[in-house]
Amino acid sequence: MLEKVGFYLNFPFVRYALIAGVLIAMCSALLGVILVLKRFSYIGDGLSHVAFGGLALATVLKLSDYNYLMMPLTIIAAVLLLRFGTKGKLNGDAALAIFSVSALAIGYLLMNVFSNSANISGDVCTTLFGSTSILTLTIREVWICIIMSAVTLVMFCLFYHRIFAVTFDEAFARASGIRIGVYQTAIAVMIAVMIVLAMNLVGSLLITALMVFPALSAMQVLRSFRGTLVYAACISMIGAGGGILISILASTPVGATIVVFDLAIFLIHIAIGRVRGCA
Repeated sequence: MLEKVGFYLNFPFVRYALIAGVLIAMCSALLGVILVLKRFSYIGDGLSHVAFGGLALATVLKLSDYNYLMMPLTIIAAVLLLRFGTKGKLNGDAALAIFSVSALAIGYLLMNVFSNSANISGDVCTTLFGSTSILTLTIREVWICIIMSAVTLVMFCLFYHRIFAVTFDEAFARASGIRIGVYQTAIAVMIAVMIVLAMNLVGSLLITALMVFPALSAMQVLRSFRGTLVYAACISMIGAGGGILISILASTPVGATIVVFDLAIFLIHIAIGRVRGCA
């Protein structure tokens, strides 16, 4: 087994996939902890549908790089949902439902009406559930993942206390002079970017698992915010790396394999949490 893994690691595309996958998983877990604690776990699913709609529109327009359209649309949707989704008559679930369902329907309609592909169903399924595109990454795309991961880590390190305050008590944070809107916007932008990057890894329908499972796993055994962030990031990297290697060795879908791996980790942590609770 180890010899087979070593053989595959000799190929640059496998190394690129592991580097990008592990970094995306780490950042997704860090942001996922915030979403879970703020009870916004569902937002990843909604934004992934928006990203799918942007991808479909970019495909119809025949853009050379889909991110030129997909990234801005997802960022705008993330900012609107996180900053203004709790205000007015369309709050929370209602705002999310409008964004996600509309984007998904419009995207599928555009791909059916305007696409020249002979296999629309296959293209849609690949986008929704992930594909082997993670194994065709270029060095440029890997560097984008590295840069975004570095930005995310720097933000969490430099502004940890402010992020902590905004996450747990917005009223206290506002009273302390923290500009909540700035941090909410920054978090929304990072979430949107990670969702777009993660579409190559697990597909648009499985992105929520990448964000939520590691956070929930960490919360089963830890109580501190800092410890939960670090532990969630670690097990998410293990899940992504292990899932990618298993998918290569067993010839299984990359996205589904990673999510099942993360699910197994989550179930193990539930068992550990219950044992500790009974002790």
